[in-house]
Amino acid sequence: MLESAAGSKDRFERHQAVMAGCRHPTGSFTEFSDNELDGSLVGRFERQVLVHPDRLAVATDDYGLTYQELNRETNRVAQAVLSQLGEGKEPVALLLDHGPQGVAAVMGVLKAGKFYVPLDPMHPESRSADILSISGAGLILTDDRNLALAGRLTQDAGELLNIDNLDSNLSGENIKLRVFSDTISFVLFTSGSTGRPKGVVQTHRNILHDIMNYTNALHICPEDRLSLLRPLSFVGATRQLFGALLNGAAVFPFDLRVEGFEYLAEWFVRREISVYRGVPTILRRLTAGLTGSEQFPSVRVIYLGGEQTDESDVAAYTRHFGSDCILVSAMGSTETLESCWYFVDKETRIVDRPVPVGYAVEGKEISVVDDKGVEVGSDEVGELVVRSRYLSPGYWRDPDLTSRSFSADPKGEGYRMYRTGDLASISSDGCLTYSGRKDFQVNIRGHSIQVAEVETVLRCNSGVREAVVVAREDQPGESRLVAYVVPATQTGPTVSQLRHAVAQSLPEYMVPSAFVELDALPLNASGKVDRRALPAPGTSRPALDTEFVESRTPVERVLARMWGEVLGLDQVGIDDDFMELGGDSLRASQVISRVLGVLGVDIPLRSLFQASTVADMALAVTQSHAAQKGDTELESVLAELGAMPSEQVRKLLADQEYPRAS
Repeated sequence: MLESAAGSKDRFERHQAVMAGCRHPTGSFTEFSDNELDGSLVGRFERQVLVHPDRLAVATDDYGLTYQELNRETNRVAQAVLSQLGEGKEPVALLLDHGPQGVAAVMGVLKAGKFYVPLDPMHPESRSADILSISGAGLILTDDRNLALAGRLTQDAGELLNIDNLDSNLSGENIKLRVFSDTISFVLFTSGSTGRPKGVVQTHRNILHDIMNYTNALHICPEDRLSLLRPLSFVGATRQLFGALLNGAAVFPFDLRVEGFEYLAEWFVRREISVYRGVPTILRRLTAGLTGSEQFPSVRVIYLGGEQTDESDVAAYTRHFGSDCILVSAMGSTETLESCWYFVDKETRIVDRPVPVGYAVEGKEISVVDDKGVEVGSDEVGELVVRSRYLSPGYWRDPDLTSRSFSADPKGEGYRMYRTGDLASISSDGCLTYSGRKDFQVNIRGHSIQVAEVETVLRCNSGVREAVVVAREDQPGESRLVAYVVPATQTGPTVSQLRHAVAQSLPEYMVPSAFVELDALPLNASGKVDRRALPAPGTSRPALDTEFVESRTPVERVLARMWGEVLGLDQVGIDDDFMELGGDSLRASQVISRVLGVLGVDIPLRSLFQASTVADMALAVTQSHAAQKGDTELESVLAELGAMPSEQVRKLLADQEYPRAS
């Protein structure tokens, strides 16, 4: 469903028209002026408090706060922070659960002129300790629930402030402390290539600019109700949090890691969520169990980012959400905030795959370059570069990494550039299509493969609900593609069917060697697939269309053992196709080397390569050996193998010289 390539002008105009029509049906929208970019998050929030004191600001199923109540709590937090640290720009760590207290702590730290560093109570303690050490935060804001953990993190140094036990004499009046637009607002820590987290710095001005674009494009108004599904340690959560609190709207935290997906659909309806933002994986989980009769009458925006959006996501949006709801496919990062987006409604036709991430947002420019930094041509894949005045100042206390990732724009004018590490292409009309991460580009037997392309093909299969593909090095120097699939029905497609479907769209070297069926993909705290938590493929024979048939002759038994050793399988049927079992040209060479070494046959390699099953290969081996040396010698070899213990045979087979991956 996206417009054809010939209609690129129509595509852009369609995107613009959908964006212009993205309005709350009854809400009173007020444009976010760029004059406010010289202010602060605190100033904009306090103006909302004056206009909407009795409106709901934040709520969970346990309790909620109006704007006036939230403002009073944030002021008390700010007073407590200032009483312990005094004035000055410094980091304050937050160790709080997903709820109103965390929201009050964020605004309280900002009102005190500090910047916040969120810690996730569900992360390993060692990671939180690393973040605390790197950030240099001397104070942790926490609550009764997380007090013990906070105590362990500060046992050597640092102070604690329990916001469940604030001094009752602290004032709830606004703090008379001016916060400037270029003051740091937060440092969010993301995974670093060195194995240690890296802190991305953002300022009040940058967040105001991001929320200005978000507000004006989605027409966020006081009547809106925004979901907050991700922890505050993720940049997507800041957009939902400030998107609500800077516009008089309400934000609703929902911790998926605690509540799970079972009640998510019911929660959406009950809370009358109007703006959902999250990764596509969450949308897939949300809609997976729906029959089609469920309705989400209040949802007017489905905003997807953080992962690649594909046709199945658009189909789910079309099937389960109202005619006035629009879908946004967006792209950004903690360093750039939102950089581009594409707006889709029920009339939009998508023929490209995957769904584009669209056109640059106001104040951001995008380009695609090669490894030397030279811009590539239209529709050519390269690394995405974002140019803007509103990029992160850099990485906290890491000038070397900052200088490698950010650079001054040669054109000047206060612009800077950031190389994102994302692979993408730009069409002649300026529409960006995401192609995956450079670090998700893998090399299999000399072929560079972007796993996102394989994942897209798999998810287009009607029998597949979710899919992710990784490269695994199960043997030193030998990487292979492994696909993890969550079926859409109780009896999902067989491995044979999946392999055939991928092979119809992609070259042989891009077809996964193994397919692993899972009940659900493991997710990390952000709701994205946790690739590191994916299990290793098992040793069981995969579910093929071919019925399992036991070996009938000594030759077949020896060959089945050889195949099993090479493919890492406990069992191989004599009619199983080598490629469907996960074989490839390298492993075929390994099998043939073992056949020649153990059985001593002199047979044309082509004959063995053409033998796609154990039965075929056994026939070729028997006929060749009989023609050259008679049956006696072969029978002697087989008898000797048959008399050996299984472990000794396995070692003999494994010890044969065979080609290794280069």
